[in-house]
Amino acid sequence: MSELQKQIEQAWDNRELLKEPGIQQAIREVVAQLDAGHLRVAEPAGSGWRVNDWIKKAVILYFPIQQMEVIEVGPFEFHDKIALKKNYRERGVRVVPHALARYGSYVSKGVILMPSYVNIGAYVDEGTMVDTWATVGSCAQVGKNVHLSGGVGLGGVLEPVQAAPVIIEDNAFIGSRCIIVEGVRVGREAVLGANVVLTASSKVIDVTGPAPVEYKGYVPERSVVIPGSYPKTFPAGTFHVPCALIIGQRKESTDKKTSLNDALRDNSVSV
Repeated sequence: MSELQKQIEQAWDNRELLKEPGIQQAIREVVAQLDAGHLRVAEPAGSGWRVNDWIKKAVILYFPIQQMEVIEVGPFEFHDKIALKKNYRERGVRVVPHALARYGSYVSKGVILMPSYVNIGAYVDEGTMVDTWATVGSCAQVGKNVHLSGGVGLGGVLEPVQAAPVIIEDNAFIGSRCIIVEGVRVGREAVLGANVVLTASSKVIDVTGPAPVEYKGYVPERSVVIPGSYPKTFPAGTFHVPCALIIGQRKESTDKKTSLNDALRDNSVSV
């Protein structure tokens, strides 16, 4: 266990230690490493992902040791405990007004932030587009060359600390107004049509074969997904509840940066 991790674990178990300057410095160092992309709340491990829960603990402990401050950006004023990211030109990031990313999030080179929001602990990798009014919640992990379309919401997951964050793997295309929360993982090169809602309990049903195949909390690689529904019986009767349907696979011949419309047309879905 690293010295930083040891200090964070001690402060997590005994909040009185938050008064000590050395502990406060350790917490701030972890957040600084998150901001620089040297640490991640979750990282690829074999065929899956490993959650570094001690880093999530550091993010949570960062709030009580920070003081509220006025933040002025031109004519705009904010009142918060966490500063905004800076030095975008040096980082190679394009930021369109009014995009906001909090200190403690990582935004890699080549990322484009349209008017959007990236929260502390999040990781946004190279070449990704965060489109207008999209939100990347606390600790969400977004891979390389991902497109988060307008109004996409990636939920934040801070507690419980052992819970996996929302993960969007490389080259995925997330359609407008999709909502992905509660630690759902979207596999590499998957394509989600507009308005797909995924929670930890949402059924993701592959309907491409002779019998349906169900997933929960995971969208397999290269899947093309649209909103759907299935019947469920309640005391008052049978009603249809939302799910997501895998209706095809992204073609090998399809460029990784293909538009959502092209990917859906390939699978005979009207757009």
